[in-house]
Amino acid sequence: MSTARVGELARAVLDEVATAVVGLEEPLALALAAILAGGHVLFEDVPGLGKTLAARSIAQACGLDFRRLQCTPDLLPADITGSYVYAPAAGTFEFRPGPVFTGLLLADELNRTAPKTQSALLEAMAEGQVTVEGTSFPLPQPFHMIATANPIEYEGTYALPEAQLDRFLVRLSVGYPDRDAEERILTGRIARRTETIRVRRVIDGTQLRAMQAGVESVHVDRDILRYCVDLAAATRSDPSVEVGASPRGSQALMLVGRARAVIDGRDYVTPDDVKRVAVPVLAHRLSLTPGAWAAGTDPVRVVQAVVEAVPGPPSVPRSAARA
Repeated sequence: MSTARVGELARAVLDEVATAVVGLEEPLALALAAILAGGHVLFEDVPGLGKTLAARSIAQACGLDFRRLQCTPDLLPADITGSYVYAPAAGTFEFRPGPVFTGLLLADELNRTAPKTQSALLEAMAEGQVTVEGTSFPLPQPFHMIATANPIEYEGTYALPEAQLDRFLVRLSVGYPDRDAEERILTGRIARRTETIRVRRVIDGTQLRAMQAGVESVHVDRDILRYCVDLAAATRSDPSVEVGASPRGSQALMLVGRARAVIDGRDYVTPDDVKRVAVPVLAHRLSLTPGAWAAGTDPVRVVQAVVEAVPGPPSVPRSAARA
């Protein structure tokens, strides 16, 4: 699929999702960019801001099978991956797949379940499969996960381990809507006369995979690659950071940056594309020093400072701007 067609379909998906989700244009565009890049999305914010609705609407517009997993402290790994169940008729144990076997899994309030259960999703996120009692089961393709998390200061939450945070391509914050957007939410509820919101299917799973293949043809200039590397490397030398972004972080900058470029109608990546995605791609990958954490340093501000300090390429070579 051509990049122009990918961009056209991506914008149609976002337009359809916007009929249900009000005032989240940029977070939704970044979430779709992460999916086009083949990754997973973490929404982290206070309850009640439409994170679950956003995930469900994206799944419906993309034509993906959708399952919602409500994470609780007593949730077990087998509740996610599935388990072997005895079948009396056959006299054998048969594998019964869990909710992870779907096109898009919404793990709602992921950080309310225990770390052991959180880790059950690592293999699914990284390798597209789960292993139960020594047997590996491939997940349907495409498979994506959108997780929501409450701020760690909230009661009853468990901080996500660094290894799992690193598996999310982006971490997004929704934020409170402005007055006009909140008024549109109330007006829409009155007009619907029901709590249920459904959006029209724009594409299906096969088309989504074709779109993901189309994104792979986006041109990334060598200077842009170096810029991604320099940004990730700068997080490692910041005095407030104990562990900076790994090479997975610099690769994520490139992957999300080119998907964002396609959504904007281009088949090449600019420095501004990288800058726009730097915070959602890198901030959750940083581990602060104890002193910085105690002082209330925000990883978002660290990334913002890095973006301001690291010089970007002066321009994209003319040969890269291909129609």
